[in-house]
Amino acid sequence: MSTGTGLGPVPTAPRRDSGSPDRPRRGSGNRTLASSDARAGLALISPTLVIVLAMVVVPIIWTVLLAFQRLRLLNLRSSGLFGEFTLGNFDNVFSAPTFWSALATTLTYSVLGTAGAIGLGLVAALALRRPFRGRGFVRAVMLLPYVAPIVAATFAWSTMLNPQFGVANFWGTRLLGWDEPIAFLSQRSSEISLFGLSIGVPTALLTVIAFEAWRSFPFAFLFLTARLQAVPATLEEAATVDGATLTQRFRYVVLPQLLPTIAVLAVLRFIWTFNNFDDIYLLTGGGAGTEVVAVSVFNALTARGDIGGAAAQALVLAAILAVLIGLYLWRFAPREERS
Repeated sequence: MSTGTGLGPVPTAPRRDSGSPDRPRRGSGNRTLASSDARAGLALISPTLVIVLAMVVVPIIWTVLLAFQRLRLLNLRSSGLFGEFTLGNFDNVFSAPTFWSALATTLTYSVLGTAGAIGLGLVAALALRRPFRGRGFVRAVMLLPYVAPIVAATFAWSTMLNPQFGVANFWGTRLLGWDEPIAFLSQRSSEISLFGLSIGVPTALLTVIAFEAWRSFPFAFLFLTARLQAVPATLEEAATVDGATLTQRFRYVVLPQLLPTIAVLAVLRFIWTFNNFDDIYLLTGGGAGTEVVAVSVFNALTARGDIGGAAAQALVLAAILAVLIGLYLWRFAPREERS
């Protein structure tokens, strides 16, 4: 068809097809960008992944392999990684009365130590809640047990509780009427008279529990202080206007605000106390009825050279802790934490 200009038909430019190779597709561009982001993310997490594999996963797998082999320090060089597997180590662990005794001591130490640390932290947080002159200094002093080196702290307690020259026995025999000095760290039990009845108390175990509560309460103190700062003051003011007493304000206003924080603290402190080793070993060496499972694992490894037995005990200890934490999350944790 002529255009009337005498130049003949004007050639039209070829219409580009959307699927031609010289124009990128919209979907392929998104996929390319997503792939690039995935590669960048993988490159960023690779160092962390390698560290976790080398420091966490490989030791766990190695411990599991050792727990199923009869391996001692004497035959460590001649044995391979995949030796003769057996359940003998676990049979020895479960059939040993000392293991169940150590487990009972561990549970008692963990429960009472956790409760003591949280209780002391709660009292300290409530006592320092209102502003006063020097509150910042007092709060800083509260952190000293937690930041002090463990060796220095245990040495100070050992000196203070020494039955010959310790200040605790000095004041106890002169002011509190003790008949004789008490060996707090080396005496398994002692008799106390209460309402005419003689009751035996585990002296050394209660002492290490008191040390654990004293040393760990600043951690609970920090958590609870931070939560108390976020409690709206209007709630307590309204309760005061309604005539609520101090105890009622704490029970029905303050404590419900602190319960989620206390629950998290209980889980964290229980895990750390359950696996605690250095406090007890430095104070008593695991003697006088204070041998927890962590100390028993250390003794099996260093004193008896039983690598397989120590690994089996450590594995059982980890399994028990996992079961206890799982029961807590299933039974007591809020629904959103479980999800």
